Amino acid sequence: MRIPLISLLGLCLSLPLASTAQPPGRAGGMGMKNPRIDGSMGKLFGPNKGFTADMEIKTTQKGSDDTMTIPGKLAFSDGKSRFEMNLSDAKGKAFAGSAAQLKEMGMDKMISIDRPDTKETLVIYPGMGAYTNMKLEETGGSASEEDYKVQLTELDHETVDGHACVKNKAVVSDKEGNRHESTVWNASDLNKFPVKIEQTEDNTLITISFKNVKLVKPEATQFDPPSGLKKYDSMQTMMQEVMMKRFSGGQGAPPAKK
Repeated sequence: MRIPLISLLGLCLSLPLASTAQPPGRAGGMGMKNPRIDGSMGKLFGPNKGFTADMEIKTTQKGSDDTMTIPGKLAFSDGKSRFEMNLSDAKGKAFAGSAAQLKEMGMDKMISIDRPDTKETLVIYPGMGAYTNMKLEETGGSASEEDYKVQLTELDHETVDGHACVKNKAVVSDKEGNRHESTVWNASDLNKFPVKIEQTEDNTLITISFKNVKLVKPEATQFDPPSGLKKYDSMQTMMQEVMMKRFSGGQGAPPAKK
């Protein structure tokens, strides 16, 4: 099954706009949401306030024999996070034959940067030469880590990707008493970094795995607005222009203004 063009645009729109106030993220729409390390999810990373890692997000809906997989890269530093993904590398029946369409529109590669210090989220499409920024609360990222508390209960000891881990049940609760449960595998050799996170939400199993973890703060420039790209006032305006150019035979966004 191929994703129709309109659904492709909807997927690319929903990924950066996803609210992930619940660890490790909610399933909905196409079953994929981009992760961010703020609020409740930040609690799952414990003392690790700066790192980079390769990651893989998998979702499987109950009753389905298809698993959707999107690889990406994550960088985090003192509340700021940067998530990169390439939908051309995504796997699953829904993505079959769609990579060429996404690449043609310049929407296969996406970067999402959360900046709690400036209270904004940057959504960047390098292939389109375009980006937009939104208020952080519009993307579900307004709550700070201090608004949550986490309780870990040891379940077992297991090895994940060569790392000796403590398997824990993690219950994150907010000030209103809302509780969200995950299973995390904390690596003993990586300062208890959660190399694997699982949660079942809306009959969907979401699994986030991390590899090549480096517990070093990334360069500050990774979280800066891009230079040389056209800035749009809103995601909707940017997507509308993509659609217009697509159907008129154009390619992507116009060159950035000098």
